[in-house]
Amino acid sequence: MVTIKEVVTSKDIKQFVDFQFELYKDHPFWVPPLKKDEKKALHPKSNPAFEFCDAKFWTAWEGEKCVGRIGAIVNHSYNKKIGKKMGRFSRMEFIDNKEVSKQLYQTAEKWLKEQGMEAIHGPLGFTNFDNQGLLIEGFDYLPSIASVMHFPYYQKHIEALGYGKEIDWVEFRLKMWDEIPEKVTRLAKIIKERNNLEVLRFKTKSDLKAVMRDVFGLLNKAFDELPYVAPFSQKLINYYADKYFKVLNPEYVVVLKKDGKIAAFIVGMPSLSEGMQKAKGKLFPFGFVHLLKSMKHPEVMDLLLTGVDPAYQKLGLPALLINELLGVINKHNIKFVETTGMFETNKKGITHWKSYDHIQHKRRRCFVKNL
Repeated sequence: MVTIKEVVTSKDIKQFVDFQFELYKDHPFWVPPLKKDEKKALHPKSNPAFEFCDAKFWTAWEGEKCVGRIGAIVNHSYNKKIGKKMGRFSRMEFIDNKEVSKQLYQTAEKWLKEQGMEAIHGPLGFTNFDNQGLLIEGFDYLPSIASVMHFPYYQKHIEALGYGKEIDWVEFRLKMWDEIPEKVTRLAKIIKERNNLEVLRFKTKSDLKAVMRDVFGLLNKAFDELPYVAPFSQKLINYYADKYFKVLNPEYVVVLKKDGKIAAFIVGMPSLSEGMQKAKGKLFPFGFVHLLKSMKHPEVMDLLLTGVDPAYQKLGLPALLINELLGVINKHNIKFVETTGMFETNKKGITHWKSYDHIQHKRRRCFVKNL
């Protein structure tokens, strides 16, 4: 018999977070998150997204054994922006048992209906900085820390409950050149000079910190038209800036300025995926050592974030950003780059990645269902 339990106490939160560690234990392509960060994300006192979101979380049990989990979120800022009453399902994991998944989803759907929602989509988080989408292709590749890993049977369960496709993200693995082609360097130089752009590079975290909040501030402009995105409050910008700043390597960040204002940025990072696997969800006592080792001799770089001011979308700034990063990539003898998820509708961006020696190896999906 399956029973559903609402997450209320600290013990409940721990069980909710720990379930994924049990379900995916020793899976070669699962990258564990940090448990401390996961717990903070679920608590209104530590996650400023609760200022504009309502959320509930539940676990599923068979006797004394946890067999699944799910969350439901109402992002009021996003709903106001699009003029619709959309609920989100989030952080769902479950064993291969359709009664378990059925009861979890029915519980989330019932609560969202009670909040006045007319449809549900997901997997989505509080914001687009949370993990998004269900992995439906690419189960045999190690994801970046910004991507996801799910079991193939999840899709069958979700579709059996009446959910259909809303949109997909695609991810690429790029093979890097041993030497930067002259035509690439020449194009970057033309873009820079033609548009009177200033390139900012960073040697220390102090240098980077001086512009970091302005970089995050540009997100509200750069991401405004993307699905599932609502404006970031200053408190939320500070929250994410503080969360990610501690692991950023300044060398892998490039900022472009035009007329004294930030016009675009790109944030890369030596892949931490293998280090996170060894850390097993904890920085201490030895988890941080594994992460430091990952940063020192990377073979793979993850592209975490790219943003361009909409006023400058037609200037070809992504090409200049990537060219600036190529110098760092070659310096550290990085062989591959993992891109973040890109909406399948972004034909221009996809065409750019396809200009490299590449594979399109992962696909994530957002599902939708009327309530």
